[in-house]
Amino acid sequence: MASKPGLLTEWPWKPLGSFKYAILAPWAAHSTYQFMAKGPDERDLGYFLAFPFLLARMLHNQIWISLARHRTAKGNNRIVDRGIEFEQVDRESNWDDQILFNGILFYVGLVTIPEASHLPLWRTDGVIATVLIHTLAVEFLYYWLHRALHHHFLYSRYHSHHHSSIVTEPITSVIHPFAEHMAYFVLFAIPLLTTLITRTASIASFAGYVTYIDFMNNMGHCNFELIPNWLFTIFPPLKYLMYTPSFHSLHHTQFRTNYSLFMPIYDYIYGTMDRSTDATYETSLRRAEDLPDVVHLTHLTTPESVYHLRLGFASLASRPHSPKWYLRMLWPVTLASAAWTWIYGHSFILERNSFKKLKLQSWVIPRYNVQYLLEWRREAINGLIEEAILDANQKGVKVLTLGLFNQGEELNRNGELYIQKHRDLRTKLVDGSSLAVAVVLHSIPQGTSQVLLRGNLNKLAYAIAHALCARGIQIWLVGDGLAEEEQKRAPKGTLFIPFSQFPPKQIRRDCLYHSTPAMITPRSFDNLHSCENWLPRRVMSAWRVAGIVHALEGWNLNECGSMMLDIEKAWEASLRHGFRPLVISAV
Repeated sequence: MASKPGLLTEWPWKPLGSFKYAILAPWAAHSTYQFMAKGPDERDLGYFLAFPFLLARMLHNQIWISLARHRTAKGNNRIVDRGIEFEQVDRESNWDDQILFNGILFYVGLVTIPEASHLPLWRTDGVIATVLIHTLAVEFLYYWLHRALHHHFLYSRYHSHHHSSIVTEPITSVIHPFAEHMAYFVLFAIPLLTTLITRTASIASFAGYVTYIDFMNNMGHCNFELIPNWLFTIFPPLKYLMYTPSFHSLHHTQFRTNYSLFMPIYDYIYGTMDRSTDATYETSLRRAEDLPDVVHLTHLTTPESVYHLRLGFASLASRPHSPKWYLRMLWPVTLASAAWTWIYGHSFILERNSFKKLKLQSWVIPRYNVQYLLEWRREAINGLIEEAILDANQKGVKVLTLGLFNQGEELNRNGELYIQKHRDLRTKLVDGSSLAVAVVLHSIPQGTSQVLLRGNLNKLAYAIAHALCARGIQIWLVGDGLAEEEQKRAPKGTLFIPFSQFPPKQIRRDCLYHSTPAMITPRSFDNLHSCENWLPRRVMSAWRVAGIVHALEGWNLNECGSMMLDIEKAWEASLRHGFRPLVISAV
Protein backbone atom coordinates (compact mmCIF):
# COMPACT_ATOMS: atom_id res chain seq x y z
CA MET A 1 0.00 0.00 0.00
CA ALA A 2 1.21 3.51 -0.83
CA SER A 3 2.16 5.71 2.11
CA LYS A 4 -0.87 7.98 1.42
CA PRO A 5 -3.21 5.87 -0.74
CA GLY A 6 -4.93 7.91 -3.45
CA LEU A 7 -8.13 7.38 -5.40
CA LEU A 8 -8.62 4.03 -7.16
CA THR A 9 -5.83 2.35 -5.23
CA GLU A 10 -7.61 -0.96 -4.64
CA TRP A 11 -8.61 -3.35 -7.39
CA PRO A 12 -12.42 -3.32 -7.80
CA TRP A 13 -12.71 -7.12 -7.52
CA LYS A 14 -10.68 -7.44 -4.32
CA PRO A 15 -13.77 -8.47 -2.27
CA LEU A 16 -14.19 -11.51 -4.55
CA GLY A 17 -10.94 -13.08 -3.37
CA SER A 18 -10.04 -16.23 -5.34
CA PHE A 19 -13.38 -16.06 -7.14
CA LYS A 20 -12.26 -12.96 -9.07
CA TYR A 21 -11.47 -15.16 -12.08
CA ALA A 22 -15.20 -15.75 -12.51
CA ILE A 23 -15.35 -12.27 -14.08
CA LEU A 24 -13.80 -13.68 -17.25
CA ALA A 25 -15.99 -16.80 -17.34
CA PRO A 26 -18.83 -15.36 -19.50
CA TRP A 27 -16.41 -14.12 -22.18
CA ALA A 28 -14.37 -17.31 -22.14
CA ALA A 29 -17.52 -19.41 -22.49
CA HIS A 30 -18.98 -17.18 -25.20
CA SER A 31 -15.79 -17.13 -27.30
CA THR A 32 -15.49 -20.91 -27.05
CA TYR A 33 -19.14 -21.42 -28.01
CA GLN A 34 -18.87 -19.11 -31.03
CA PHE A 35 -15.70 -20.79 -32.22
CA MET A 36 -17.29 -24.23 -31.99
CA ALA A 37 -20.72 -23.27 -33.38
CA LYS A 38 -19.75 -21.06 -36.32
CA GLY A 39 -18.29 -22.15 -39.62
CA PRO A 40 -14.61 -21.75 -40.56
CA ASP A 41 -15.21 -18.45 -42.38
CA GLU A 42 -17.14 -16.88 -39.48
CA ARG A 43 -14.91 -17.92 -36.61
CA ASP A 44 -12.98 -15.18 -34.83
CA LEU A 45 -9.68 -16.84 -33.95
CA GLY A 46 -8.44 -13.84 -31.96
CA TYR A 47 -11.56 -13.80 -29.79
CA PHE A 48 -11.22 -17.53 -29.13
CA LEU A 49 -7.48 -17.34 -28.31
CA ALA A 50 -7.83 -14.46 -25.84
CA PHE A 51 -8.44 -16.70 -22.82
CA PRO A 52 -5.68 -19.26 -23.59
CA PHE A 53 -3.34 -16.30 -24.08
CA LEU A 54 -4.17 -15.00 -20.59
CA LEU A 55 -3.38 -18.44 -19.16
CA ALA A 56 -0.11 -18.50 -21.12
CA ARG A 57 0.80 -15.13 -19.62
CA MET A 58 0.27 -16.51 -16.11
CA LEU A 59 2.45 -19.51 -16.92
CA HIS A 60 5.11 -17.22 -18.42
CA ASN A 61 5.20 -15.15 -15.24
CA GLN A 62 5.29 -18.22 -12.99
CA ILE A 63 8.27 -19.63 -14.91
CA TRP A 64 10.13 -16.37 -14.34
CA ILE A 65 9.19 -16.40 -10.64
CA SER A 66 10.48 -19.96 -10.12
CA LEU A 67 13.64 -19.33 -12.14
CA ALA A 68 14.46 -16.12 -10.27
CA ARG A 69 13.95 -17.68 -6.84
CA HIS A 70 16.12 -20.64 -7.73
CA ARG A 71 18.91 -18.45 -9.14
CA THR A 72 18.88 -15.98 -6.25
CA ALA A 73 18.93 -18.91 -3.78
CA LYS A 74 22.06 -20.25 -5.50
CA GLY A 75 23.59 -16.77 -5.45
CA ASN A 76 25.41 -16.65 -8.78
CA ASN A 77 24.90 -13.32 -10.59
CA ARG A 78 22.66 -12.06 -7.77
CA ILE A 79 22.39 -8.27 -7.79
CA VAL A 80 20.98 -7.18 -4.41
CA ASP A 81 22.19 -9.44 -1.61
CA ARG A 82 19.22 -9.14 0.69
CA GLY A 83 16.28 -11.35 1.53
CA ILE A 84 12.57 -10.93 0.94
CA GLU A 85 10.29 -10.67 3.94
CA PHE A 86 6.73 -11.89 4.40
CA GLU A 87 5.37 -8.35 4.08
CA GLN A 88 6.60 -8.18 0.49
CA VAL A 89 5.23 -11.64 -0.29
CA ASP A 90 1.78 -10.56 0.94
CA ARG A 91 1.96 -7.25 -0.92
CA GLU A 92 2.84 -8.96 -4.20
CA SER A 93 0.37 -11.86 -3.92
CA ASN A 94 -2.08 -10.15 -6.31
CA TRP A 95 0.31 -10.07 -9.27
CA ASP A 96 -2.29 -11.74 -11.48
CA ASP A 97 -4.73 -8.82 -11.10
CA GLN A 98 -3.12 -6.96 -13.98
CA ILE A 99 -3.62 -9.98 -16.26
CA LEU A 100 -7.26 -10.13 -15.24
CA PHE A 101 -7.57 -6.38 -15.89
CA ASN A 102 -5.98 -6.71 -19.32
CA GLY A 103 -8.25 -9.64 -20.10
CA ILE A 104 -11.38 -7.61 -19.38
CA LEU A 105 -10.21 -4.73 -21.57
CA PHE A 106 -9.15 -7.10 -24.38
CA TYR A 107 -12.57 -8.76 -24.40
CA VAL A 108 -14.39 -5.41 -24.31
CA GLY A 109 -12.26 -4.17 -27.20
CA LEU A 110 -12.80 -7.35 -29.24
CA VAL A 111 -16.56 -7.04 -28.81
CA THR A 112 -16.98 -3.26 -29.24
CA ILE A 113 -14.29 -2.26 -31.78
CA PRO A 114 -15.19 -3.52 -35.25
CA GLU A 115 -11.59 -3.40 -36.47
CA ALA A 116 -10.54 -5.76 -33.63
CA SER A 117 -12.62 -8.70 -34.84
CA HIS A 118 -11.35 -11.38 -37.22
CA LEU A 119 -7.72 -10.26 -37.10
CA PRO A 120 -5.29 -12.11 -39.37
CA LEU A 121 -2.56 -14.20 -37.82
CA TRP A 122 0.26 -12.07 -39.26
CA ARG A 123 0.86 -8.74 -40.95
CA THR A 124 4.42 -7.58 -41.42
CA ASP A 125 3.54 -3.89 -41.68
CA GLY A 126 1.64 -4.07 -38.38
CA VAL A 127 4.55 -5.73 -36.59
CA ILE A 128 6.97 -3.07 -37.89
CA ALA A 129 4.56 -0.29 -36.92
CA THR A 130 4.23 -1.71 -33.38
CA VAL A 131 8.01 -1.80 -32.95
CA LEU A 132 8.47 1.76 -34.21
CA ILE A 133 5.61 3.24 -32.19
CA HIS A 134 6.86 1.57 -29.01
CA THR A 135 10.42 2.79 -29.56
CA LEU A 136 9.60 6.36 -30.56
CA ALA A 137 6.43 7.08 -28.58
CA VAL A 138 5.80 4.63 -25.73
CA GLU A 139 9.37 4.68 -24.38
CA PHE A 140 9.49 8.49 -24.48
CA LEU A 141 6.08 8.97 -22.85
CA TYR A 142 6.77 6.31 -20.22
CA TYR A 143 10.04 8.01 -19.22
CA TRP A 144 8.23 11.25 -18.43
CA LEU A 145 5.26 9.50 -16.83
CA HIS A 146 7.69 7.61 -14.60
CA ARG A 147 9.45 10.81 -13.60
CA ALA A 148 6.08 12.37 -12.81
CA LEU A 149 5.21 9.37 -10.62
CA HIS A 150 8.32 10.15 -8.59
CA HIS A 151 6.99 13.62 -7.75
CA HIS A 152 6.17 13.54 -4.03
CA PHE A 153 2.41 14.03 -4.63
CA LEU A 154 1.98 11.03 -6.97
CA TYR A 155 4.76 9.01 -5.36
CA SER A 156 3.22 9.06 -1.89
CA ARG A 157 -0.27 8.23 -3.22
CA TYR A 158 0.58 5.62 -5.87
CA HIS A 159 4.12 4.75 -6.95
CA SER A 160 5.56 4.23 -3.45
CA HIS A 161 3.56 1.00 -3.34
CA HIS A 162 5.77 -0.40 -6.12
CA HIS A 163 8.95 0.94 -4.52
CA SER A 164 8.19 -0.72 -1.20
CA SER A 165 10.05 -3.68 -2.72
CA ILE A 166 13.74 -2.78 -2.58
CA VAL A 167 14.74 -6.33 -3.46
CA THR A 168 12.74 -7.13 -6.57
CA GLU A 169 11.24 -10.32 -7.94
CA PRO A 170 9.80 -10.74 -11.44
CA ILE A 171 6.27 -10.13 -10.18
CA THR A 172 7.33 -6.87 -8.52
CA SER A 173 7.12 -5.39 -12.01
CA VAL A 174 3.32 -5.44 -12.00
CA ILE A 175 2.64 -4.52 -8.37
CA HIS A 176 1.02 -1.12 -8.68
CA PRO A 177 -2.23 0.50 -7.52
CA PHE A 178 -5.22 0.09 -9.84
CA ALA A 179 -5.12 3.72 -11.03
CA GLU A 180 -1.46 3.40 -12.01
CA HIS A 181 -2.23 0.28 -14.05
CA MET A 182 -4.93 2.23 -15.86
CA ALA A 183 -2.34 4.81 -16.90
CA TYR A 184 0.06 2.09 -18.07
CA PHE A 185 -2.64 0.39 -20.12
CA VAL A 186 -3.47 3.65 -21.90
CA LEU A 187 0.22 4.05 -22.69
CA PHE A 188 0.76 0.50 -23.95
CA ALA A 189 -2.48 0.61 -25.92
CA ILE A 190 -1.07 3.29 -28.25
CA PRO A 191 0.63 0.82 -30.65
CA LEU A 192 -2.32 -1.58 -30.45
CA LEU A 193 -4.99 1.03 -31.19
CA THR A 194 -2.88 2.64 -33.90
CA THR A 195 -2.52 -0.64 -35.79
CA LEU A 196 -6.24 -1.30 -35.35
CA ILE A 197 -7.20 2.10 -36.77
CA THR A 198 -4.81 1.67 -39.71
CA ARG A 199 -6.05 -1.93 -40.18
CA THR A 200 -2.53 -3.34 -39.93
CA ALA A 201 -3.09 -5.21 -36.67
CA SER A 202 -2.72 -8.97 -36.38
CA ILE A 203 -2.92 -11.64 -33.71
CA ALA A 204 0.88 -11.89 -33.84
CA SER A 205 1.44 -8.16 -33.32
CA PHE A 206 -0.95 -8.07 -30.34
CA ALA A 207 0.30 -11.25 -28.65
CA GLY A 208 3.93 -10.52 -29.49
CA TYR A 209 3.81 -6.99 -28.06
CA VAL A 210 2.16 -8.04 -24.78
CA THR A 211 4.58 -10.97 -24.45
CA TYR A 212 7.50 -8.59 -25.04
CA ILE A 213 6.25 -6.32 -22.25
CA ASP A 214 5.83 -9.28 -19.88
CA PHE A 215 9.26 -10.68 -20.74
CA MET A 216 11.10 -7.38 -20.28
CA ASN A 217 9.20 -6.56 -17.08
CA ASN A 218 10.03 -9.94 -15.56
CA MET A 219 13.65 -9.83 -16.68
CA GLY A 220 14.21 -6.33 -15.34
CA HIS A 221 13.00 -7.26 -11.86
CA CYS A 222 14.48 -10.79 -11.52
CA ASN A 223 17.41 -9.70 -9.26
CA PHE A 224 20.03 -11.72 -11.10
CA GLU A 225 22.08 -10.59 -14.08
CA LEU A 226 21.62 -12.76 -17.17
CA ILE A 227 22.50 -10.51 -20.13
CA PRO A 228 25.98 -11.61 -21.33
CA ASN A 229 28.60 -8.95 -21.92
CA TRP A 230 29.41 -10.21 -25.42
CA LEU A 231 26.06 -8.91 -26.69
CA PHE A 232 27.14 -5.33 -25.98
CA THR A 233 30.62 -6.02 -27.37
CA ILE A 234 29.23 -7.24 -30.70
CA PHE A 235 26.67 -4.42 -30.95
CA PRO A 236 27.61 -1.47 -28.68
CA PRO A 237 24.47 0.63 -29.45
CA LEU A 238 22.42 -2.15 -27.78
CA LYS A 239 23.06 -0.53 -24.41
CA TYR A 240 20.74 2.30 -25.48
CA LEU A 241 18.01 -0.06 -26.71
CA MET A 242 17.83 -2.77 -24.02
CA TYR A 243 18.14 -2.49 -20.28
CA THR A 244 19.52 -5.15 -17.95
CA PRO A 245 18.26 -6.43 -14.58
CA SER A 246 21.08 -4.58 -12.81
CA PHE A 247 20.10 -1.33 -14.60
CA HIS A 248 16.57 -1.41 -13.21
CA SER A 249 17.64 -2.79 -9.84
CA LEU A 250 19.52 0.48 -9.31
CA HIS A 251 16.26 2.36 -9.83
CA HIS A 252 14.79 0.45 -6.87
CA THR A 253 17.79 1.09 -4.63
CA GLN A 254 18.61 4.68 -5.71
CA PHE A 255 15.06 5.87 -6.64
CA ARG A 256 16.12 8.96 -8.62
CA THR A 257 17.98 7.37 -11.51
CA ASN A 258 17.36 4.90 -14.39
CA TYR A 259 13.75 5.86 -15.12
CA SER A 260 13.53 4.32 -18.61
CA LEU A 261 11.07 1.57 -19.43
CA PHE A 262 13.09 -1.00 -21.41
CA MET A 263 15.37 1.27 -23.49
CA PRO A 264 17.87 3.34 -21.46
CA ILE A 265 18.38 5.88 -24.25
CA TYR A 266 16.27 8.54 -22.55
CA ASP A 267 18.27 8.27 -19.30
CA TYR A 268 21.37 8.98 -21.39
CA ILE A 269 19.68 11.90 -23.16
CA TYR A 270 18.28 13.56 -20.02
CA GLY A 271 21.19 12.79 -17.67
CA THR A 272 19.43 10.45 -15.27
CA MET A 273 21.63 7.41 -15.89
CA ASP A 274 23.03 6.10 -12.59
CA ARG A 275 26.82 6.44 -12.53
CA SER A 276 27.25 2.98 -11.02
CA THR A 277 25.23 1.21 -13.74
CA ASP A 278 28.21 -0.31 -15.56
CA ALA A 279 30.02 -1.25 -12.35
CA THR A 280 26.91 -2.93 -10.91
CA TYR A 281 26.43 -4.86 -14.13
CA GLU A 282 30.03 -6.12 -14.16
CA THR A 283 29.98 -7.00 -10.45
CA SER A 284 26.74 -8.97 -10.81
CA LEU A 285 28.06 -10.90 -13.80
CA ARG A 286 31.16 -11.92 -11.84
CA ARG A 287 29.31 -12.92 -8.69
CA ALA A 288 29.90 -16.60 -7.93
CA GLU A 289 27.51 -19.14 -6.43
CA ASP A 290 27.09 -18.90 -2.65
CA LEU A 291 29.05 -21.32 -0.46
CA PRO A 292 26.75 -21.95 2.51
CA ASP A 293 27.84 -22.61 6.09
CA VAL A 294 24.77 -24.66 7.03
CA VAL A 295 22.55 -26.82 4.82
CA HIS A 296 19.19 -28.27 5.82
CA LEU A 297 18.47 -31.35 3.70
CA THR A 298 14.75 -32.00 3.43
CA HIS A 299 12.48 -33.65 0.85
CA LEU A 300 9.06 -33.32 -0.77
CA THR A 301 6.13 -34.70 1.23
CA THR A 302 3.16 -35.09 -1.12
CA PRO A 303 2.67 -34.45 -4.86
CA GLU A 304 0.91 -31.15 -4.05
CA SER A 305 3.80 -30.02 -1.83
CA VAL A 306 5.59 -28.70 -4.95
CA TYR A 307 3.16 -25.78 -4.98
CA HIS A 308 4.06 -24.93 -1.37
CA LEU A 309 7.77 -24.65 -2.09
CA ARG A 310 9.23 -21.17 -2.38
CA LEU A 311 10.00 -22.01 -6.01
CA GLY A 312 6.28 -22.54 -6.52
CA PHE A 313 3.55 -20.22 -5.24
CA ALA A 314 4.93 -17.71 -2.73
CA SER A 315 1.46 -17.03 -1.32
CA LEU A 316 1.26 -20.72 -0.34
CA ALA A 317 4.91 -21.16 0.66
CA SER A 318 4.74 -18.24 3.09
CA ARG A 319 1.78 -19.64 5.04
CA PRO A 320 1.22 -22.84 7.03
CA HIS A 321 0.25 -25.70 4.76
CA SER A 322 -3.47 -26.20 4.19
CA PRO A 323 -5.33 -27.94 1.34
CA LYS A 324 -6.52 -25.64 -1.45
CA TRP A 325 -9.41 -26.69 -3.67
CA TYR A 326 -8.03 -24.93 -6.75
CA LEU A 327 -4.83 -27.01 -6.69
CA ARG A 328 -6.92 -29.96 -7.85
CA MET A 329 -7.42 -28.14 -11.14
CA LEU A 330 -3.65 -28.31 -11.69
CA TRP A 331 -3.61 -32.11 -11.71
CA PRO A 332 -1.73 -32.30 -15.06
CA VAL A 333 1.11 -30.25 -13.55
CA THR A 334 0.97 -32.30 -10.36
CA LEU A 335 1.17 -35.52 -12.35
CA ALA A 336 4.09 -34.19 -14.42
CA SER A 337 5.98 -33.16 -11.27
CA ALA A 338 5.34 -36.58 -9.72
CA ALA A 339 6.82 -38.24 -12.81
CA TRP A 340 9.79 -35.86 -12.59
CA THR A 341 10.57 -36.99 -9.03
CA TRP A 342 10.99 -40.58 -10.27
CA ILE A 343 13.47 -39.43 -12.91
CA TYR A 344 15.44 -36.49 -11.51
CA GLY A 345 18.50 -37.78 -9.68
CA HIS A 346 19.92 -34.83 -7.70
CA SER A 347 19.00 -32.60 -4.80
CA PHE A 348 18.26 -28.96 -5.64
CA ILE A 349 18.57 -25.66 -3.80
CA LEU A 350 15.25 -24.42 -2.50
CA GLU A 351 15.99 -21.28 -0.49
CA ARG A 352 18.70 -19.29 1.20
CA ASN A 353 18.73 -17.50 4.54
CA SER A 354 21.25 -15.58 6.56
CA PHE A 355 21.59 -15.33 10.31
CA LYS A 356 24.38 -13.47 12.08
CA LYS A 357 27.48 -14.43 10.05
CA LEU A 358 26.10 -17.68 8.69
CA LYS A 359 24.90 -18.34 5.16
CA LEU A 360 22.14 -20.94 5.20
CA GLN A 361 20.54 -22.97 2.44
CA SER A 362 17.80 -25.56 2.22
CA TRP A 363 18.29 -28.42 -0.25
CA VAL A 364 15.53 -30.75 -1.36
CA ILE A 365 15.69 -34.44 -2.22
CA PRO A 366 13.05 -34.80 -5.01
CA ARG A 367 11.25 -37.74 -3.41
CA TYR A 368 7.90 -38.02 -1.58
CA ASN A 369 7.08 -39.52 1.82
CA VAL A 370 5.60 -42.62 0.24
CA GLN A 371 8.82 -43.33 -1.66
CA TYR A 372 10.77 -43.36 1.61
CA LEU A 373 8.44 -46.06 2.91
CA LEU A 374 9.14 -48.39 -0.01
CA GLU A 375 11.93 -50.77 0.95
CA TRP A 376 13.06 -51.23 -2.65
CA ARG A 377 13.58 -47.45 -2.98
CA ARG A 378 15.82 -47.05 0.08
CA GLU A 379 19.11 -47.72 -1.64
CA ALA A 380 18.42 -45.15 -4.36
CA ILE A 381 17.27 -42.55 -1.80
CA ASN A 382 20.34 -43.16 0.33
CA GLY A 383 22.40 -42.57 -2.80
CA LEU A 384 20.75 -39.17 -3.30
CA ILE A 385 21.33 -38.20 0.34
CA GLU A 386 24.94 -39.38 0.20
CA GLU A 387 25.53 -37.39 -3.00
CA ALA A 388 24.14 -34.25 -1.32
CA ILE A 389 26.36 -34.77 1.73
CA LEU A 390 29.46 -35.18 -0.42
CA ASP A 391 28.50 -32.10 -2.45
CA ALA A 392 28.13 -30.11 0.78
CA ASN A 393 31.48 -31.40 2.00
CA GLN A 394 33.15 -30.31 -1.25
CA LYS A 395 31.63 -26.81 -0.92
CA GLY A 396 32.99 -26.44 2.61
CA VAL A 397 29.63 -26.62 4.41
CA LYS A 398 30.19 -26.70 8.18
CA VAL A 399 26.97 -28.41 9.23
CA LEU A 400 24.32 -30.40 7.37
CA THR A 401 21.05 -31.25 9.12
CA LEU A 402 18.98 -34.22 8.04
CA GLY A 403 15.29 -33.32 7.88
CA LEU A 404 12.15 -35.47 7.87
CA PHE A 405 12.71 -39.03 6.59
CA ASN A 406 16.29 -38.25 5.52
CA GLN A 407 17.37 -39.30 9.02
CA GLY A 408 15.21 -42.42 9.22
CA GLU A 409 16.52 -45.15 11.48
CA GLU A 410 15.63 -47.89 9.02
CA LEU A 411 16.96 -45.85 6.11
CA ASN A 412 20.41 -44.84 7.35
CA ARG A 413 20.46 -45.33 11.15
CA ASN A 414 19.88 -41.61 11.80
CA GLY A 415 22.73 -40.67 9.47
CA GLU A 416 25.32 -42.98 10.99
CA LEU A 417 25.63 -44.86 7.70
CA TYR A 418 27.28 -41.88 6.00
CA ILE A 419 29.73 -41.23 8.85
CA GLN A 420 30.93 -44.82 8.79
CA LYS A 421 31.24 -44.84 5.00
CA HIS A 422 33.05 -41.48 4.74
CA ARG A 423 35.21 -41.09 7.84
CA ASP A 424 37.06 -38.11 6.38
CA LEU A 425 33.95 -35.89 6.14
CA ARG A 426 34.68 -32.34 7.25
CA THR A 427 30.97 -31.44 7.20
CA LYS A 428 29.30 -32.32 10.49
CA LEU A 429 26.04 -34.26 10.23
CA VAL A 430 23.33 -33.31 12.72
CA ASP A 431 19.98 -35.01 13.24
CA GLY A 432 18.95 -32.40 15.84
CA SER A 433 17.73 -34.95 18.35
CA SER A 434 19.18 -33.21 21.44
CA LEU A 435 17.39 -29.91 20.79
CA ALA A 436 14.17 -31.68 19.74
CA VAL A 437 14.20 -33.58 23.04
CA ALA A 438 14.88 -30.33 24.91
CA VAL A 439 11.90 -28.60 23.26
CA VAL A 440 9.61 -31.51 24.18
CA LEU A 441 10.85 -31.60 27.78
CA HIS A 442 10.39 -27.87 28.25
CA SER A 443 6.87 -28.09 26.81
CA ILE A 444 5.69 -30.36 29.62
CA PRO A 445 4.04 -28.49 32.52
CA GLN A 446 5.83 -28.32 35.83
CA GLY A 447 4.71 -30.87 38.40
CA THR A 448 3.90 -33.61 35.90
CA SER A 449 4.27 -37.05 37.44
CA GLN A 450 3.06 -39.44 34.73
CA VAL A 451 3.84 -39.73 31.03
CA LEU A 452 2.14 -41.94 28.45
CA LEU A 453 4.48 -42.58 25.54
CA ARG A 454 2.67 -43.58 22.32
CA GLY A 455 3.52 -43.91 18.63
CA ASN A 456 6.52 -45.48 16.92
CA LEU A 457 9.51 -45.64 19.25
CA ASN A 458 12.72 -44.14 17.92
CA LYS A 459 15.87 -42.40 19.09
CA LEU A 460 13.95 -39.38 20.33
CA ALA A 461 11.35 -41.42 22.17
CA TYR A 462 13.97 -43.35 24.12
CA ALA A 463 15.86 -40.16 24.93
CA ILE A 464 12.69 -38.45 26.14
CA ALA A 465 11.72 -41.45 28.27
CA HIS A 466 15.20 -41.58 29.79
CA ALA A 467 15.19 -37.85 30.56
CA LEU A 468 11.66 -37.71 31.98
CA CYS A 469 11.84 -40.73 34.22
CA ALA A 470 8.62 -40.27 36.17
CA ARG A 471 7.10 -36.93 35.03
CA GLY A 472 3.76 -36.37 33.27
CA ILE A 473 0.07 -36.21 34.03
CA GLN A 474 -2.64 -36.61 31.36
CA ILE A 475 0.03 -36.13 28.70
CA TRP A 476 0.67 -38.21 25.60
CA LEU A 477 3.99 -37.86 23.84
CA VAL A 478 2.88 -38.52 20.28
CA GLY A 479 5.20 -40.06 17.70
CA ASP A 480 4.59 -41.31 14.17
CA GLY A 481 1.91 -43.92 13.76
CA LEU A 482 -0.59 -42.81 16.41
CA ALA A 483 -4.03 -43.82 15.17
CA GLU A 484 -7.06 -41.54 15.26
CA GLU A 485 -8.91 -43.98 17.53
CA GLU A 486 -6.04 -43.83 20.04
CA GLN A 487 -6.25 -40.05 20.18
CA LYS A 488 -9.97 -40.22 20.88
CA ARG A 489 -9.36 -42.26 24.04
CA ALA A 490 -7.49 -39.39 25.67
CA PRO A 491 -9.35 -37.61 28.51
CA LYS A 492 -10.69 -34.10 27.99
CA GLY A 493 -7.95 -31.47 28.33
CA THR A 494 -5.14 -33.87 27.43
CA LEU A 495 -1.96 -32.17 26.24
CA PHE A 496 -0.56 -33.72 23.02
CA ILE A 497 3.18 -33.10 22.54
CA PRO A 498 4.49 -34.72 19.34
CA PHE A 499 8.10 -35.76 18.99
CA SER A 500 7.81 -36.31 15.24
CA GLN A 501 9.02 -33.91 12.54
CA PHE A 502 5.66 -34.40 10.84
CA PRO A 503 2.68 -32.54 12.35
CA PRO A 504 0.06 -34.78 13.95
CA LYS A 505 -3.45 -34.97 12.59
CA GLN A 506 -5.49 -32.89 15.02
CA ILE A 507 -8.56 -34.86 16.05
CA ARG A 508 -9.72 -33.73 19.47
CA ARG A 509 -11.25 -30.25 19.72
CA ASP A 510 -11.23 -30.36 23.54
CA CYS A 511 -7.46 -30.95 23.79
CA LEU A 512 -4.29 -28.91 23.31
CA TYR A 513 -1.75 -29.61 20.59
CA HIS A 514 1.77 -28.65 19.70
CA SER A 515 2.48 -28.65 15.97
CA THR A 516 5.90 -30.33 16.10
CA PRO A 517 8.97 -29.54 18.26
CA ALA A 518 9.74 -26.07 16.93
CA MET A 519 11.20 -22.70 17.84
CA ILE A 520 10.47 -19.09 16.91
CA THR A 521 13.34 -17.46 15.02
CA PRO A 522 14.85 -14.08 15.97
CA ARG A 523 13.68 -11.05 14.00
CA SER A 524 17.19 -10.70 12.59
CA PHE A 525 16.76 -13.99 10.75
CA ASP A 526 16.76 -12.98 7.08
CA ASN A 527 14.45 -14.09 4.26
CA LEU A 528 12.57 -16.77 6.17
CA HIS A 529 10.14 -18.47 3.93
CA SER A 530 10.14 -22.05 5.04
CA CYS A 531 10.68 -25.43 3.51
CA GLU A 532 8.76 -26.58 6.62
CA ASN A 533 5.54 -24.83 5.66
CA TRP A 534 3.33 -26.81 8.02
CA LEU A 535 4.73 -24.46 10.69
CA PRO A 536 3.61 -20.88 11.40
CA ARG A 537 5.56 -17.95 9.99
CA ARG A 538 9.01 -17.27 11.45
CA VAL A 539 9.03 -20.71 13.06
CA MET A 540 11.54 -23.51 12.41
CA SER A 541 11.56 -27.12 13.50
CA ALA A 542 13.92 -27.91 16.35
CA TRP A 543 15.86 -30.21 14.00
CA ARG A 544 16.65 -27.36 11.63
CA VAL A 545 17.46 -24.91 14.45
CA ALA A 546 19.86 -27.50 15.89
CA GLY A 547 22.12 -27.31 12.85
CA ILE A 548 22.26 -23.50 12.99
CA VAL A 549 23.11 -23.55 16.70
CA HIS A 550 25.69 -26.29 16.06
CA ALA A 551 27.48 -24.02 13.56
CA LEU A 552 27.18 -20.88 15.72
CA GLU A 553 28.68 -22.69 18.70
CA GLY A 554 31.43 -24.26 16.59
CA TRP A 555 30.80 -27.75 17.92
CA ASN A 556 33.24 -29.99 16.08
CA LEU A 557 31.37 -33.30 16.30
CA ASN A 558 28.55 -35.17 14.61
CA GLU A 559 25.14 -35.73 16.15
CA CYS A 560 23.77 -38.75 14.37
CA GLY A 561 23.38 -42.46 14.93
CA SER A 562 23.42 -43.15 18.66
CA MET A 563 25.34 -39.93 19.38
CA MET A 564 23.42 -37.17 21.15
CA LEU A 565 24.65 -33.87 22.54
CA ASP A 566 23.92 -32.67 26.04
CA ILE A 567 20.22 -31.77 26.02
CA GLU A 568 20.39 -28.78 28.37
CA LYS A 569 23.53 -27.48 26.64
CA ALA A 570 21.71 -27.49 23.28
CA TRP A 571 18.64 -25.82 24.85
CA GLU A 572 20.61 -23.02 26.53
CA ALA A 573 22.64 -22.39 23.36
CA SER A 574 19.48 -21.99 21.27
CA LEU A 575 18.04 -19.48 23.75
CA ARG A 576 21.34 -17.59 23.86
CA HIS A 577 21.19 -17.09 20.09
CA GLY A 578 17.66 -15.70 20.21
CA PHE A 579 15.50 -18.72 19.43
CA ARG A 580 12.38 -19.16 21.55
CA PRO A 581 10.07 -22.14 22.07
CA LEU A 582 6.73 -22.19 20.30
CA VAL A 583 3.96 -21.75 22.86
CA ILE A 584 1.08 -24.24 22.94
CA SER A 585 -2.24 -22.81 21.81
CA ALA A 586 -5.71 -24.27 22.11
CA VAL A 587 -7.34 -25.79 19.04
